[in-house]
Amino acid sequence: MSEGHGCLTVDNDVDLRLRDLPLLSRRPDVALYRCLDRERGERLRAEHALLVVEIVSLGSETQDTTDKLGEYAKAGIAHYWIVRLDRTGVSAIERHRLDRASMLYKHIGTFMKDEPGEAPAVGNPIPITIDWTDLQF
Repeated sequence: MSEGHGCLTVDNDVDLRLRDLPLLSRRPDVALYRCLDRERGERLRAEHALLVVEIVSLGSETQDTTDKLGEYAKAGIAHYWIVRLDRTGVSAIERHRLDRASMLYKHIGTFMKDEPGEAPAVGNPIPITIDWTDLQF
């Protein structure tokens, strides 16, 4: 990529190894990560991930907002987004960034689809502009 990120991949429902002992893997709803050398059998690990996204459902609230928040932070994943849905699609995106000193996430902002103004945009981990119409059912 021209922004100096090298090869990146976005995938959904992919196995992500957070640690080896004791073994802990998760399947985030969306992951943005550095390209892997699949020919050499490289598997997705926490050190490859730049951003992990979890979509909250009725049965996953505690797991997505507490359990995974701590696990992904401890594994060193720099960005964690929690997505909330309403009846028409994505309604809010909570953004968290890792504080490397404490190895805890800090809430850095929430985008809400009903806020007036231009489409929200971020520059980190990569430039992303949120188009709410693309996130409707």
